[in-house]
Formats: sequence, C-alpha cells, structure tokens
Amino acid sequence: MTVDSLLGADVIVADGRQLHASDSENPDLFWGLRGGGGNFGIVTRFEFRLHPVGPDVLCGLIVFPLEQAKSVITQFARFTETMPDELNVWMVARKAPPLPFLAEEVHGKEIVVLAICYAGDPDEGMKHIEALRQFGSAYGEHIGVQPYVDWQQVFDPLLTPGSRNYWKSHNFSTLDDGLIDTVIEYASALPSPQCEIFVATIGGETGRTNPDAMAYSSRDANYVMNVHVRWETPDEDARCIAWAREFFDRTQSFASGGAYVNFLTSDEAERTAFAYGTSYQRLVDLKREFDPTNIFRINQNISPA
Repeated sequence: MTVDSLLGADVIVADGRQLHASDSENPDLFWGLRGGGGNFGIVTRFEFRLHPVGPDVLCGLIVFPLEQAKSVITQFARFTETMPDELNVWMVARKAPPLPFLAEEVHGKEIVVLAICYAGDPDEGMKHIEALRQFGSAYGEHIGVQPYVDWQQVFDPLLTPGSRNYWKSHNFSTLDDGLIDTVIEYASALPSPQCEIFVATIGGETGRTNPDAMAYSSRDANYVMNVHVRWETPDEDARCIAWAREFFDRTQSFASGGAYVNFLTSDEAERTAFAYGTSYQRLVDLKREFDPTNIFRINQNISPA
C-alpha cells in the first residue's frame, strides 16, 4: 500500500498551523493521514520509502471467453492464494474492446481477462504465466517485457473523458464459489459496453502490516472487487446504476469487513464508518482535535460529531 511507504508529511491543519507528521512527530496525526483521506488538513509535502522495480517488467493480458468463466475464475482464485510476491494477477470481466491482438469477431463479446505483472526475473515469470494459460482456451494474449511506467498506464484509454460513471466496491478475504457464480451472472448482463467488474488481488506484503498501525486497517482483504459502470447518456442512468447496486447487494454476504474509501461513491456516506472499521472511533477523536468544525469535509467525511 502507498500508505505503508509514507515516512512523513508536512500538513497545514484547520487552524492554519504547519505541522510535520511522522512516527516521531505528531504520530497520532501521522496515523490518521495513512488512510484517513483529506480529513485532517492539506498535505503540502510527502516523504516516501521507495522500492526498486524494473525499470522493465513482464506483463500483459490473457483473454478468455466468458463461457469459460467458471473454470478461469475458480482457478484464478486458487492460484492467487499461493502465487509469489513478485507476481500479481487481476481478473476483469467486461465486453471485449477492439484490442489489436484479438480477432475482429471477438470485439464486443463478453470476456474474462487476466491482467498480469511479474516484477522479478522475466524468465522465472514466464514459468508462472504458463500455468495461467492452462486455465482455458484463450481468445488471445499479449504478454511481454515493457517499462513498468508504460504498464501502469495501459488501461487509461478505456477511461474515455465525458463518460458517466458509477462505482460500487467490496473487500473479500476469499473468492467463494457462490461469489464466482454471482460475478458470472452479472457479467453476462452488463448494462453497457464500457461496464466492467474487476477483482484486484492484494494480499502479499499488504497483509503483513499490523491492522492497528495506521488508519487503513483492512489487512484481511486479499481481493478488492470494483463494479465500475460507465455509460454515455443520462437516459441510461437509472438502468446502469440499478444494475450496479443490485450486484453489490447480491455479493454483500461474501464480503469481508471494511472497504477502500477511494472506491466509495458520493451516495455512500453511511459506509464511511464501515470502511474504516475498528479505526473509525480513533479517527473521530483525531478529527475533533485537528478539525473540530469540519472544514475538510469534501471527502469521505469523518465527522467530529
């Protein structure tokens, strides 16, 4: 997590004081900044611990038909439980965009995509990727070595400016069969061509931090599912939003505690306390200390009340 690598921050708090927050200075404020969003002040400087990567990494996509989703996602769930730290694999269900490595007749069909990044030796990474290829009969793949900074931006063209968006999100510790079946059911009925369901694999190093170490406490979350609905016209609002909310409700029983606050939408203020879980009361106490009149409230708000 980015917040796990934050070493210090300069902050202007509500009464105008300029403070430095770190493990040794204003440690309570530092605890709250790491996950508490913009609730306590304006951060004007960050100090991070860096981690060497690349500059080139083995990465890319394997694209399977949705008809093979049960097999692919079930194997993905088991594979990600034991994969090495150098590897990450995300699952995306959507309609196929016009990717150049896919046959034209595949464009617009429902697909399951494995998005892969291996940050170690590429030859070693290819051994792990070979196992992923066996999950089904792929429509196609595009895997190779490229700069990490390019891979980081590879999905940006799908985020077309001007589109209408609505998100819902859950954390999961495991991907149960019932959850997988529900994902497939709703991936078969996407309300628009730009909608996607993605399951981001976290775990690994992110789960080795004490849940009490900072405001972000969802260390049992091995997966984050984001239901990202995107469409073009106001006439589609009701149908697309209803689909996302219904899917979210249907998968609630499989979710673990907490949520990633950056994935909460503006109509989910009641989920803020749930998102922070056991950290929430301490965050309220910090809010009373550093922003008692709630100046910093254009966010997933932690109320001083």
